[in-house]
Amino acid sequence: MAVDNGKPVAPEAAKTHVKVTGKFSVFPEKRPETARVTLATFDLPYITFYYNQKLLVYKGVGEEEGEFAGVVGRMREALVAALEEFYPLAGRLRQDDEGVLFVDCEGEAPGAEVVVAAAEGVAVVGLAEGEPEEGLIKEVVPYTGVMNMEGLRRPLLAVQITKLKDGIALGCAFNHAVLDGNSTWHFMTSWAELARRAAAAAADSPVSSPPIHDRSLARAVRVPVTLPDSPAAHELADPNPAPLSALRTRVFSFPEPTLLRLKSAANSSVPDGGKPFSTFQSLGAHTWRSVTRARGLPPGDFTVFAVFADCRTRLRPPLPDSYFGNLIQAVFTATAAGALLSAPPDFSAGLLQKAIDAYDAAAITKRLEEYEAAPKMFYYTDAGINCVAVGSSPRFRVYEVDFGFGRPERVRSGKNNKFDGMMYLYQARDGEKGIDVELTLEEKAMEKLEKDDDFLLAGDV
Repeated sequence: MAVDNGKPVAPEAAKTHVKVTGKFSVFPEKRPETARVTLATFDLPYITFYYNQKLLVYKGVGEEEGEFAGVVGRMREALVAALEEFYPLAGRLRQDDEGVLFVDCEGEAPGAEVVVAAAEGVAVVGLAEGEPEEGLIKEVVPYTGVMNMEGLRRPLLAVQITKLKDGIALGCAFNHAVLDGNSTWHFMTSWAELARRAAAAAADSPVSSPPIHDRSLARAVRVPVTLPDSPAAHELADPNPAPLSALRTRVFSFPEPTLLRLKSAANSSVPDGGKPFSTFQSLGAHTWRSVTRARGLPPGDFTVFAVFADCRTRLRPPLPDSYFGNLIQAVFTATAAGALLSAPPDFSAGLLQKAIDAYDAAAITKRLEEYEAAPKMFYYTDAGINCVAVGSSPRFRVYEVDFGFGRPERVRSGKNNKFDGMMYLYQARDGEKGIDVELTLEEKAMEKLEKDDDFLLAGDV
């Protein structure tokens, strides 16, 4: 039985939108100097998450006869070059005799999987706007329902390039035990850079920002882990299974003027000399309060806010953005629903600010040591009750992933790693300082949120 978002599901119905026209593997031409990359403690908690999926949709490319084949060829050549720099993505997960996980970058390493497909009855707008049909998203983004521990048997990177009626869809699935969002977009921008240079007859140029693969810089402790027998067995063992309710995902766009209004409201009660709230804290507090209101929680029920914080600059010594791997940890704060909704915005923004500011190098090390002393396999429900959780970041330049045919029309996530209250923050697609919030909620709560004037007046829907 397959597993979809942490729950066993029946086999999928036959696909109706997309026709696969080709499938191949891509390998780096040169073997890396280091053939083995041992996963650091930062990586291990994500082994029972799912492949991290991204969808980029491009308009006005591949429409002319023969053009799509040329696009695929250019992207394939650039991927070969990119994997020479980002070689763990061409490897395979292994466990040594002690139970320590590592990426094997040679031998039987499978390379990256590439699927070529066509959905010429689907227009770009069908994927870029509103709520695309769930089945369509699953057809254009690979590895839906595939847990990261399956990297022991599957490629760590899967790509699907789909020809649309008026453009192309690029769906990517990355093994989340191997890299985080920062490293994902480092790879994507580098791959696109190489594709542009190939178009300019300079394909042998190195990437502008080479990745750093020495994970001992982050943590040099060998941690044996015991993996579940199977993904389905792991999720069925969840001591606090989430209710089987329908989920919906929507993208809410917050332009810069709206964010400034939210930030001003949150900071209106900050005393002279007090630390002002950031844009993220103001937007996070606004969304947390709005979601709590939409859920209709009783005043005494607790609600949790979790943010996956990048630890690169928090470590001592800090590590650069080019560190390739996972370097994130979840930061939590909680309060009662009644307190959250009855207080002004500075209360919830203050909770976020306090939790984030307190998460320094000592707190990070403590979390690492706790995991190393008792490694565990995580579930979605570990995010906390009535949770709002934040992944990705608007600082990732996702709309600069230009393979030589312009900026994407829309960047969004696939179906994986989405649970009730999960939201991903993206750079606004207009290139300005706005933020797109891709939010997943239980269906009834989403319906209430869409009718919430306080939330909708803040964000252009």
